[in-house]
Amino acid sequence: MSQIRRQSIIASILVYIGFALGFLNTYLFTREGGLSQEKYGLIGIFMAIASLMYTVANMGMPAYIAKFYPFYRDNLKQKDNDMLTWSLLVGLVGFLLVGVGGVYFKNLIILKFGKNSPLLVQYYYWIFPFGFGLTIYSIVEAYSWQLNRAIITNYFREIQFRLFATVLLLLYTFSLLTNFDLFIKFFALTYGAIAIMLIMYLKAKKEIHFTFNLSRVTKKFYKKIFNLVSFTFGGTLLYGISLIFDSLVIASVLPKGLASVAVFSLGQYMASLIQAPQRGIIASAIGPLSSAWKRKDFKKIDQIYKQSSINQLIFATGIFSLIWLNFSDAIFTFHLQQNYLDARWVFFFVGLYRIVDLGTGVNAQIIGTSSLWRFEFYTGFVLLALTLPLTYFLTKSSLEILGPPIATLISFIVYNFIRCWFLWYKFKFQPFTIKTVFTLGLAMACYGICYLLFQQQQGIIWMTLRSILFILLFGFGTIQLKLSEDVIPVWLTLKKRMGFRQ
Repeated sequence: MSQIRRQSIIASILVYIGFALGFLNTYLFTREGGLSQEKYGLIGIFMAIASLMYTVANMGMPAYIAKFYPFYRDNLKQKDNDMLTWSLLVGLVGFLLVGVGGVYFKNLIILKFGKNSPLLVQYYYWIFPFGFGLTIYSIVEAYSWQLNRAIITNYFREIQFRLFATVLLLLYTFSLLTNFDLFIKFFALTYGAIAIMLIMYLKAKKEIHFTFNLSRVTKKFYKKIFNLVSFTFGGTLLYGISLIFDSLVIASVLPKGLASVAVFSLGQYMASLIQAPQRGIIASAIGPLSSAWKRKDFKKIDQIYKQSSINQLIFATGIFSLIWLNFSDAIFTFHLQQNYLDARWVFFFVGLYRIVDLGTGVNAQIIGTSSLWRFEFYTGFVLLALTLPLTYFLTKSSLEILGPPIATLISFIVYNFIRCWFLWYKFKFQPFTIKTVFTLGLAMACYGICYLLFQQQQGIIWMTLRSILFILLFGFGTIQLKLSEDVIPVWLTLKKRMGFRQ
């Protein structure tokens, strides 16, 4: 676990640095006198639709890379490895189909979004270069994980991408970028820029080669590869649609359109802070899981499952409690537009869904790298069958903007329950221990103490004191209860480097 621990910690640190930049960007977007809610909502829709484009265009290539890379690595010289070449070629073909479909269905987009979200229609075609860049980057990123390059991929996705946005926002804020039209067009190119940078980095390290010669591994496994990508592509597509359907429904159904998307996006973004350790852990665990399945090392897989669950749950409950303690206070203290107060309850329900998802560990990655990867499709279908109707009807009801996060929470509870049950039934893997209960209890106790002490206080000083007290209480409790095997070594290392005796 030491390699996973190290890469996960460093990757998580990079993610949080990226989120610090994201905070700055969010402030520039949402402050009084900043962009209108409709323009900020357009950014949220760009992200949602581009994610859907990538989900369609990747054609199951990340799953192919995760499952079969060990066979390419063990049986081919690096210069003869054709995996990345074919993955990118399939991604290019997939995105070409997305582009054709996007042009064909434009009139339908105008019909559904023209009234409530006219900016989306105006900049519709600029979503395509944004989605194309995301597609190429994500495929190369999946390959980089197998090269144990999770740290650099997290840098590009979490920091460099946001740095580009920060520069554009500052140029726009100080009128050096003269209008929003130029801003959104430059923004559409940012994912393409980091994709090129990642490819150049790997080429400089001589870790990737491009060849159109069919390797003996590809020839041997092409039928299994086709079966894998067929099923996992279907499952991933269903999963991807379920994740972005909420933003599309809000933009289409609610009268305020993109303004409502802006409020939802703020709550969703704050909740994404909870997800930060998951990104690092997944990136670091994919390679070891693939190798462990190849060796039939079930003990290793179960160990990764349990450790990923408790580590993610500690981070998730801690970050959720911190943000929930300070959400409303931050809106007033940092002079954000007052309409964004409605994002508080969006964050609450999306945050709970994140806790459920992280607390159940890397179940998706365990299933996806196993021989039972077809189950990905079946669970994806269940998730979609729950999410789509629930989201639509709850949004149309009096719940309005709270409908999608409540629908997602219900759907993901069922979705993760099925996956956990499946891994227990097939392999007797399960992510929970008594420390799971202790973690939840500790987070609620620390939240309650801080809330009761500071509920009447507002301002930056009180936010700081409230946060420091929570961190001290939660951190002390985590260490004393020995909730995670990975926390103690990190704590001892920090003590040593700060000069404290052991």
